Parts: sequence; structure tokens; C-alpha cells
Amino acid sequence: MQPRRAGNAQGIDVSHYQGNIDWAKVKADGISFAFLKASQGQTFRDSMFVTNAAGARKAGVLVGAYHFIDAASTDAAKKEAANFAAAIADAGGIEAFQLPPVMDYEEVQDGMNASNVHAVAMAFLTEIERLTGVRPMIYTYIGFASNFDASFSAYEVWMARYSTSPPADTAAWKRWTFLQYSDGTVGDVRTGGGRKVAGINGPVDLNEYDGTLEELKHAYRHDSRDGGNDNGGSGDGGGDEMTDAEKQQMADLANRVAALEKLVNMSGNQTPPAWANDAIAAAKKSGYITTSNDKGHAELVMIQMLYNAGLCNEDLVAFFRSFSAETKAAIDALVNGKGNA
Repeated sequence: MQPRRAGNAQGIDVSHYQGNIDWAKVKADGISFAFLKASQGQTFRDSMFVTNAAGARKAGVLVGAYHFIDAASTDAAKKEAANFAAAIADAGGIEAFQLPPVMDYEEVQDGMNASNVHAVAMAFLTEIERLTGVRPMIYTYIGFASNFDASFSAYEVWMARYSTSPPADTAAWKRWTFLQYSDGTVGDVRTGGGRKVAGINGPVDLNEYDGTLEELKHAYRHDSRDGGNDNGGSGDGGGDEMTDAEKQQMADLANRVAALEKLVNMSGNQTPPAWANDAIAAAKKSGYITTSNDKGHAELVMIQMLYNAGLCNEDLVAFFRSFSAETKAAIDALVNGKGNA
């Protein structure tokens, strides 16, 4: 992954362990953003979350919230997402946060394997996005990152590595969006030297964004609830106007949908064809749907309909593969000729 860079925006992440924070002093000391612990598990709320959110905003620090995962099942993961969403609502709602919600995943429960980690992580990520309308981000450390396969590259990563050298590439990520480079006692040092941050008694985690403060201000926009936030990474966030390439992509998609409508009954009340069973089974296993009548069911059936109608190009195949290991297996079965009608 890339090294730190002069001019990158500097930040911290905090919880109740930091006690009372003088956010005005934090801001004056060159800290531009802060991730705040909101919750953990299905019921725990950080006692300083609401106070920290209000104080940081008042001082002009960009704020985000994170949740520490304890779940060992997809059902538990969804309940944890509900706890996280409720905590965000109590602190002003998702519109009051300039940075995306974060899933902090760095340890697993006894007996869990990589497949369990994938399922729990994806269940949490999809549920918190459904509840908040904003695509979340993943926090993890370089040693744990091997648990995430390439399907998680659809999510930006906040990587922890306490070193003067950058993290190694992983299966999911070749670049970090945020880097936690010190816990305040070990690791790299701030741009001006040292690890102390004014306004905080004791050590605090130090972070860097892959871009300037101005770029960070425009990177994440979730002023609507439709999930269409502009996650621009280290770019400038762009404007509201579509580019010619984007307009062409929309036109191509409209043409595909029009062609599809000629082939299938779009009323939503038809009996799924037999060749859709593999996709339905995979979707149930991965937690995307709970019954064959779930609202998400039509979308999973459409994956196979698109493919069998010859409308699923390479970009769409790659997109569907990014959902989860189970859904990747279903689309791979189609591509390999095992799921055709």
C-alpha cells in the first residue's frame, strides 16, 4: 500500500478511554477529523460518544462513528448494526456525520473460520448501509486483513499499522483510505514530530487520510437517504453533473433493462424459474434474503435472468461477484455453465 504523504489531513480516533476532551485545543493542534466509538456488540454504547460528537462538531472537526464487532453469526451482526444505527441517531443522525460509519473488525469469536468472518462482516455492512443509507467503511489491522477476500475491495479500508513503513497489499486492498499509524505510544509520529495531541490527557490513536483536508471535506456526501453518497476516496468529490461517460453508462443500463422487460414479467408475483434456485439458495445462505418472498428476492433472480438473457457483461459479473463469497459462487456457476437455463 502507499506510504504517508505530506499534506494529508490528520486525525484521531477516540472513545471513553480518553475521558473529557478539549476539542478546541485538538482542532488548534492540527487535527482535522476524528472517528468516535459509538457502540459495541448488540447493546453497548460508548458513554462519551454523544458528548464527543457534539464537542468535535462545535470545534469544526470532521466526525465519523465506528462500531466494534463482537458477532459470531449473521443474525447477531444485524442486531449489532441496529445498535450502531440507533447510537448514530442519538448523536444527531447520519446527516450530522461528515465521515462514513465504520465497522471495526479485528477479532473473532472462538470457533469462527474465514467463511464465518465473511458472512458476519457482509451481514453487518449491508444492514448498516440499509439502515443509514450510507456505504460504510472497514477498520482492521494488517494482520487481520487476511480474513477479507477480494470481494471486500468494494469497501474502503481504514488500516491500522503502527510502523514507519506502509502496510503490505492484501487480497482486498492495495491502498488505504485512512491509516492509523500510531496508538499514541508506538508507531510513526505526527508530521511535526511526537505523538501528543493537545486537549487530550494521555495517548490517543493517530490517523491520516489519503488526501488533503479540502479533498476530505468533499469525499463523503450523504445529504440524501438513498445510499447514493459520493465516496470519492482521495479525489475531489466531483460535482453534481454527470460526465459524458456516466451518461453513456446510464443509457446502456436503461437499454439492458428495456431488453430484459421484454423477456420477463416484471410484476414481481410470478413463480421463479427452476434455474433461479441456486441463486436463491446462495442468497439465503449469505443473509441477503430470508425467504423466497423477500423483497430482495427479485434482484437475486434478476442476476440469473440478466445472465441467461445475454445482458450480463463483464462489469456486471464483477459487480455481482463483489457481494459475498456465496453470491460469487453463484455467479461463477453461471459463468462456468452450471446454472444456465
